[in-house]
Amino acid sequence: MTDRTLILDPQRMARSIERMAWEIMEHHQDEAVVWVVGISESGYKLAQLLQEHLVKHAKFKSHLVEITINKKNPSKGPTTCSEDIPKGASMVIVDDVLNTGSTLIYAVNHMLQLAAKHITTAVMVDRNHKRYPIKADIKGVSLSTSLRDHVEVDFSKNQAAYLR
Repeated sequence: MTDRTLILDPQRMARSIERMAWEIMEHHQDEAVVWVVGISESGYKLAQLLQEHLVKHAKFKSHLVEITINKKNPSKGPTTCSEDIPKGASMVIVDDVLNTGSTLIYAVNHMLQLAAKHITTAVMVDRNHKRYPIKADIKGVSLSTSLRDHVEVDFSKNQAAYLR
């Protein structure tokens, strides 16, 4: 069994997700429609939770879609979306953890091909170990970790984030 350190307990996760949803509403306050694009699999789970808040509180209409990227080798695998997003759309791209930035930058690149009007990025945990020039506009928590550390975000019933 590996040792895990609790980063976010269920209550803090819930508060962070709600705060992130309000930040998305602030970033896109002048939009009529916003596409919430969750990176498969854990990023999509976070996107679903954010979408629940947006449906209740946002003045804009929001659409939830899942984007699939080959995380081991993003430049080789196909990048696909569960639904067609129209050109000129405003969107928020969501992932669970921002580590090197590779997955997020490939997702942004894919969306830029749609001539996106406005892109916001959101992650639950920003590890601050980026190799690419990308940042999270909205984050649940920012951590300075060692390169050997692993961050695990659990979106099951007892939502939590751990460092191991």
